[in-house]
Amino acid sequence: MAFPLDPSASLPGPVSDIEYFIDCPTGTVEHYFADDTYHWSDGVYRIHGYERGDVVPTLKLGMSHFDPADRDAVQAFWTKVTTTGGPSSVYASLRDLHGNTRKVLISADLILEDNEPIGVWALVVDLTRSIHLDRHQLANEAVAASALRRAVIEQAKGILMGRAGLTAADAFARISSHSQHTNRKVVVIAQEIIDRAATLTRQDPDGAMGRALQDLLRAP
Repeated sequence: MAFPLDPSASLPGPVSDIEYFIDCPTGTVEHYFADDTYHWSDGVYRIHGYERGDVVPTLKLGMSHFDPADRDAVQAFWTKVTTTGGPSSVYASLRDLHGNTRKVLISADLILEDNEPIGVWALVVDLTRSIHLDRHQLANEAVAASALRRAVIEQAKGILMGRAGLTAADAFARISSHSQHTNRKVVVIAQEIIDRAATLTRQDPDGAMGRALQDLLRAP
């Protein structure tokens, strides 16, 4: 995620047309040692699936929402900050009251008063939506890349079928065989066929095009 360092700096377009920020629910936790009380902001209540007044925040309640696989790490993180200070962070999975799994980042440090620690302050950021968007984008990019590779291979097959007199199955077998012999990807070989075809003349009365493509696919 990119954040503009200077809000007054010139932007490449209208702010309404550009997504600078991803809406990640955020909240704070304060724990005071003297009376062992915990205070959650409204955001932290909502991340856990509650509204203010539904529950009394405690360490036990908060820990109960973490995935069992992450619970020891979160407990160790909290103990470290409480005893030796921070800043320190931990990333974990949290299951809210409604059974939804959330990915949260917690950063914490001591609350100091006259240089003496009186509690712990923590920032909780729900990264679930951000991670989902990242994965969605990666999936779309992977699908697009796969479609492009297929298109290149199909185009190369078409060239071999039309210019070298091969069937579709034979054309792909020839490309695949050359890929194995040269230890290069099929799509790379396919692109070479397309590039070679593009450099040869369209007028091919003596079969030069077909011979050139056959030479390209001749096993080394």
